[in-house]
Amino acid sequence: MNDRLKFNLRSLAVAALLAIPLDAQQLTISLQDALARAEQYGGQIQTANIAARLAREDVKQAQAARLPTANGLNQFIYTEGNGTPSGVFVANDGVHVYNEQLTGRQDLLALIRGGSVHQMQAAEAVARAKADVAARGLRATVIQDYYGIADAQRKVDNAKRSLQEAQNFLSITQKQEQGGEVARADVVKAQIQVQQRQRDLQDAELALEKAKITLGVLIFPALREDYNIVDDMSQLPGLPTLEEATTVATANSPDLRAAQATVNEARSGVTVAKYAYLPSLDLEVFYGINANQFLATTYGGTFETGRSTFPAVQTPVRQNLGYSAQATLNIPLWDWGSIHSKVKQASMREEQAKLDLSLAQRQLQAGLRSAYQEAKTALSQLQSLQSSSSLSEDSLRLTLLRYQAGEATALEVVDAQSTASLARNAYDDGLLRYRVAMANLQALTGSF
Repeated sequence: MNDRLKFNLRSLAVAALLAIPLDAQQLTISLQDALARAEQYGGQIQTANIAARLAREDVKQAQAARLPTANGLNQFIYTEGNGTPSGVFVANDGVHVYNEQLTGRQDLLALIRGGSVHQMQAAEAVARAKADVAARGLRATVIQDYYGIADAQRKVDNAKRSLQEAQNFLSITQKQEQGGEVARADVVKAQIQVQQRQRDLQDAELALEKAKITLGVLIFPALREDYNIVDDMSQLPGLPTLEEATTVATANSPDLRAAQATVNEARSGVTVAKYAYLPSLDLEVFYGINANQFLATTYGGTFETGRSTFPAVQTPVRQNLGYSAQATLNIPLWDWGSIHSKVKQASMREEQAKLDLSLAQRQLQAGLRSAYQEAKTALSQLQSLQSSSSLSEDSLRLTLLRYQAGEATALEVVDAQSTASLARNAYDDGLLRYRVAMANLQALTGSF
């Protein structure tokens, strides 16, 4: 093949690759990519983050409720006239009343009562801790599903290898049958073994497709399974000591933070409920116009007051624009025990929150020890599983040589093939078991 022909073929290959749409090219995803995609598309995290943002707005509203408020009042009141300044309704100030006022209100005692703000801040802390719980739980699930795909892919490769070994054995038996060295029964047994390995391969490929679908739901906006992963399952993360894991978990556990924040929220709820026992002091300031004419100042003969119950005294100049203020002190005296009942309810919620915190601490300790022992056991068995896999392959090789030499039966070869296949799958399952155990341990310690 000359150089020009090679160049043309290379150009055609490059052009063909460039013509393939990006979406049609199969995607390869690493574990970090999968975790990042899950945080972006995971509905659990998005829902938890929205709840945290809602709680943050509650804090802002509670803080704003302690500050003065201002409102603009724009009002016109018309009353039917009857020959008197006030009209038919004595309580009104005149036939025409204009209200254009700026009003300000402040609960003075609210400035020193911060219970509501503290309660909302604790609720925000609960929401953020629950968002962390959701995020870490999702990460643990993604890791399990990710390495589930790696395990399924390895089992597909193992099934192909076992099928190749079965086909090789079938070829040997057929050749020996033609030479009159073995009986027909050996060929039949080898054929049955090939058919079984073909079914095993189909099952392994189906399991791989299901595993990809399971992970694809979490990491893609639309379901897809045309992607590959980076198999780093053999790169085993180190296992910390139980004391180290306990220290980190106690300091970083979002479940404990959520439970403690719930206690703080309930404690603030008791304080807020007790506020109802105390007086409230409101200060209201009004500035603007409350007059029979829409004017800041009225000149000419004008009634000093519009009420018909007062003498009709006229004044040459009347100021309409001005201010007034009022202070109101409300003292609770009797409510048939409703305030006491609310305080009692709030105290019960605080007691329940403390019980939940104690339970969360015990559950963390139990879950941590269980996950740690699972990871420790899985790690300790890996070397044995790897050795069993190597020994089973050596046993298969030696048994096949003995069969070819007439010293072993077909049943022994089939048994050695099954043992080798099981040992290879068992080693991969051991790797998956350790990875899943580490994912659960990392979820508890918050060390992702």
